[in-house]
Amino acid sequence: TFPKELGVVESMLVENPIWKERTFDVGVLTGKQALEMGCSGPIARASGIPWDLRKSNPYSCYEEFDFQIPVGSRGDVYDRFLVRIAEMKESVKIIQQALDGLPEGPWNTSDRKIAPPPRHELDTSMESLIHHFKLYTEGFHPPVGEAYAGIEGSKGELGFYVISDGSNRPYRWHERPSSFMNLKSLEVLAVGRLLADVIAIIGSIDIVLGEIDR
Repeated sequence: TFPKELGVVESMLVENPIWKERTFDVGVLTGKQALEMGCSGPIARASGIPWDLRKSNPYSCYEEFDFQIPVGSRGDVYDRFLVRIAEMKESVKIIQQALDGLPEGPWNTSDRKIAPPPRHELDTSMESLIHHFKLYTEGFHPPVGEAYAGIEGSKGELGFYVISDGSNRPYRWHERPSSFMNLKSLEVLAVGRLLADVIAIIGSIDIVLGEIDR
């Protein structure tokens, strides 16, 4: 049902003169500005930056899927809208390919030191009960070192930097929230515009308040 409903939104808005008047050439962000401010995701792509971690640094099994990176040219509110519409279509393609290629067999690891044992094992296995207890009270003891990993979230690059001292608690933990990075562009996008335009601009940035409340 999703592609059909998405088609309704497209037919209602893409060529709607009122929608275009409120979004076309509003909140323009150039590719150079997007890079300088560390923007990522649909905002950067709408400004002509074809950057997507699923393509540039594939993780999970994204390299096995056939999908495109929608890119805009003007970097305005309208382009950010079009990019998201196109990305929803690409997401449907990815989901369909994933469903078609879904393998048989267990979906989780059987290593009880990594993943909690299933509930039914706890009634019959003392070893499983111990694993369950240690995982939830102690957690993991990763080796000493540091690591950064980023994924392509719906708002852009969502990254995590962790330093381990060998204990079960991170020595340092820092998150790179895409909404926090993208929101920095608001001043550039809103300069010289009407106050009413700010509503459309913030909507096109598509922030999650939990990522910027710090």
